[in-house]
Amino acid sequence: MKMRIEKDSMGELDVPEKALYGAQTQRAINNFPISGEPLPEAFIRSLILIKAAAARANETLECLTPELSNAIQNACDELLNGDDLMQHFPVDVFQTGSGTSSNMNANEVIASVAKAYHDAPVNPNDHVNYGQSSNDVIPSAIHVSATLELTGHLLPALQNLKATIIAKGDALAGYTKTGRTHLMDAMPVRLDQTFYAWAAQLQDNIDNLTYMQSKTMQLAQGGTAVGTGINAHTEFAALFAKELSNLTKVDFVPGKNFFALIGSQDTAVALSGQLKAVAVTYMKIANDLRWMNSGPLAGLGEITLQALQPGSSIMPGKVNPVIPEATAMVAAQVIGNDAAITIGGQSGNFELNVMLPMIAKNLLSSIKLLANSGQLLADSAIETLTVNETKLNEALHRNPILVTALNPIIGYAKAAEIAKKAYKDGRPVVDVAEEETELSREKLLGLLDPAKLTHGGL
Repeated sequence: MKMRIEKDSMGELDVPEKALYGAQTQRAINNFPISGEPLPEAFIRSLILIKAAAARANETLECLTPELSNAIQNACDELLNGDDLMQHFPVDVFQTGSGTSSNMNANEVIASVAKAYHDAPVNPNDHVNYGQSSNDVIPSAIHVSATLELTGHLLPALQNLKATIIAKGDALAGYTKTGRTHLMDAMPVRLDQTFYAWAAQLQDNIDNLTYMQSKTMQLAQGGTAVGTGINAHTEFAALFAKELSNLTKVDFVPGKNFFALIGSQDTAVALSGQLKAVAVTYMKIANDLRWMNSGPLAGLGEITLQALQPGSSIMPGKVNPVIPEATAMVAAQVIGNDAAITIGGQSGNFELNVMLPMIAKNLLSSIKLLANSGQLLADSAIETLTVNETKLNEALHRNPILVTALNPIIGYAKAAEIAKKAYKDGRPVVDVAEEETELSREKLLGLLDPAKLTHGGL
């Protein structure tokens, strides 16, 4: 590989001849050969948007000439619209805790591209990074990227999943099944009640994530190094937020306290906690589907999920619930990401949190995983499942727990006696109740009708 010599404040070093980045990026590449994994593309795109908005604001404030500002903005547009963006951002996630290496990576690449739009050199620090610090840029990029990924991907996926579940529930309202608590037979429920419960869980998650967006739209940008705003124009924060809002069509605002947003990552931790709650909801839905689909002969076999691929390399004809299984693994990973983010959030020392890149990576990973798996769960599991009505009814009318409906008439003790006898003899509870009470069979059939029991009341 042909190399060129680049220089920074620490001296000279070799950089690949065709690389758009410079010395500081190369030092990070050399210093952190850890995971081989760069920061997510959503984060890098947000970083570039921040640089474009900063250039716009600094032009208005007469801190950059229109020519320099336009060159930086054009460079940002070229990078965002190119096909090879990520090859210019190779810095490892596990780097300096402030993310300075990634900030300088962006500054160097943008400055390199901007030279084509400007007659004089464009400096990464003095021009692209004007009025900024890694310490406010990287926390802002975390908030911006999380907000845009929530708006553009996760929330639409959750809305789609909820709508798919409700539609399926509407279609299955006529089916009644044995309810289960502790995985044991319980009072009957309708399939639409099961599906609407999942939808209600998802709506709670949507409400909570929407609230969290109001927090992630508050930015640290303008606080610079420690929160005081040193080297930034006093009007920069407000104007920057306005320019970024124009670029993204999202209403970003300056944070109420820059010191808090730079010294801590409480918002990221709170958002991650809510993503964990989504993961828990996904796990509930996935496991319910797996149990209901189990068998088909030796399990519950109440529903049949769409067959997507062979389920075994040795057992012909076996088909497995692969989408719920993949969803459950996503849930486990998101819960693990939350643990890492929580520890990262504890690493705010005085005026700076020093686990920012790791927090960014895990937060965006959780959002992406939940969005993608939520879409699959809707399209390839919920929407396409079918009901095995014969299997539903096999156990439904024989379920001794139906005797619960007789408690107000014959008392708990007598009802328990009937249930135990029905279990022991393997007989329908209505037959045993007819023998053990003075109630007519017609009356018992009305009282023990599973469909009527799903409506509750006396």
